[in-house]
Amino acid sequence: MLIGILSDSHGRHLTVRRAVGLFDRLGVDLIVHCGDIGDESVLDELAGHPCRFVWGNMDQPGRGVDAYLGSTGIPVPNGNPIEADGKTILIFHGHERAFHKAVSDEAADYILHGHTHQKRDERIGRCRVINPGALHRATPKSVATLDTATDTVVFYDID
Repeated sequence: MLIGILSDSHGRHLTVRRAVGLFDRLGVDLIVHCGDIGDESVLDELAGHPCRFVWGNMDQPGRGVDAYLGSTGIPVPNGNPIEADGKTILIFHGHERAFHKAVSDEAADYILHGHTHQKRDERIGRCRVINPGALHRATPKSVATLDTATDTVVFYDID
């Protein structure tokens, strides 16, 4: 499975549009947003694509957002892992206590996160921890892809 990973868009929907366009050209199977969405305009850019996301420390989800998500077909975050090519993938923003515990426990094959606005691709025991960078307050702005079949991570700059 080819997964497109982005994070920390903070409402910059036009930058998200460019990232989603790249993912479309690359033929990703799933888009994962690792939090700090910003607002509904970012969700609008993800609508119509298979995607998962988590809330970040700057997001303010509420019942209205859940209803809005229902209208877009984007699933409400539920904390469940993704299974792909026999691998387990966990998604966090990166500020949660559970994130740090999952990393130290090597709780999955892959842990995807954001929050720091810095690219990361690190193996900790059996776990590969990946941060795509950020689409706001980062130079350069970046996203990543993960190919679970080949265990390949590639970073892409978004101008």
